Amino acid sequence: MYFLSYRTVNFGAALGCGLMTLYAVLYLQNYLGLEPCYLCITQRVFVIACGIIFALAAVHNPTGRARQVYAIAASLSAMAGAYFASKQVWLQSLSEDLVPSCGPPVDYLFDTFSTPEVMTMLMRGDGQCAEIQWQFLGLSIPAWVWLSCVGYLGIALFQLLRKDSVLRA
Repeated sequence: MYFLSYRTVNFGAALGCGLMTLYAVLYLQNYLGLEPCYLCITQRVFVIACGIIFALAAVHNPTGRARQVYAIAASLSAMAGAYFASKQVWLQSLSEDLVPSCGPPVDYLFDTFSTPEVMTMLMRGDGQCAEIQWQFLGLSIPAWVWLSCVGYLGIALFQLLRKDSVLRA
């Protein structure tokens, strides 16, 4: 069985992460005016990290152990993104009386607290994270991010476990 080259798969995954980020920033945030919540920002960080790892792997095109390092790093980033997306989907499924209270804006957090404290708050989420601002095909933004991160995890695991029978593309 022949597969696309290691470099091509990594480049495609990096492109997917980049397109997701551009869609979130240019369309959802700037065009539709949707403000990202704490967990949305956290998910973006991990999607961007995943894209950077895939891009570095595509440019470097390593062999041996270095391939495994890139694949494991991409897997961890994709799993973290999926975790925070699933956390937000869970918050969105709560009844109104169980939703946590909303916190201050992100700009205020960075002005007032240290970076480690801000990171903890961003990863925890708040009541704003439970609001469903947009849906496509019945799924909210974090549900789509979760599906994408699971896909990136699959790609990273494929890259980790693949043998070198390749179709040059």
